[in-house]
Amino acid sequence: MSGAPMGGALRPATRADLLGLPVEVAPRLLGGTLTTVVSGEVVVIRLTEVEAYHGAGTGDRPDPASHARMGRTARNATMWGEPGHLYVYLSHGIHSCVNVVSGPEGVAGGILLRAGEVIEGRDAATRRRRERRGAVRADRDLARGPGRFGDAVGLRHPVHDGIDAITGADHAGATARLELRAEPLERLASGPRVGVAGTAGTDAFPWRFWIERDPTVSAFRWGRGARDA
Repeated sequence: MSGAPMGGALRPATRADLLGLPVEVAPRLLGGTLTTVVSGEVVVIRLTEVEAYHGAGTGDRPDPASHARMGRTARNATMWGEPGHLYVYLSHGIHSCVNVVSGPEGVAGGILLRAGEVIEGRDAATRRRRERRGAVRADRDLARGPGRFGDAVGLRHPVHDGIDAITGADHAGATARLELRAEPLERLASGPRVGVAGTAGTDAFPWRFWIERDPTVSAFRWGRGARDA
């Protein structure tokens, strides 16, 4: 179904691929694909931009921007579970955003899928974007930014939270499959996360990773107080 974009072969992701902490795993997702089938419609997106988030007790420093920074809750429970499931949460009461759970089960972590290129299912992705947010200005904008990404792949909070992207098992009438490049990309960039407030949005957390010069990567903006932190 999905191809081998940018000249690299793809393979199905495994749980073992995702056992590392999010900041370690996140760059490996770039150039890979997420394939969803929702209501019979297939959409395949090549991943071009991601951000790592660590939960309480994960890694060598607290992550003030993580939904799991204060421990397990009903909202973030998927982040504490088996790697390879997708944590789908609601942002600003509107946007369904998609994260790949990373790290050993019981250690909270997620990798936000910030942006990508729609390489199959453009008609379905475009219709979903128009239904939820109006006109689509250009193909590059279909999945450019986490809210748009969630719209394009058709996964919605709360019904699809926890869907398994390793087995591809049906979850509320949808399936998801994650594929990784057999050989990781070499020309990657990293820097502060987009729109994250305070210290968590500065160079102290260079946990955003993207494919250099890819037109689908979202524009950087400082979060509240981050520029001066």
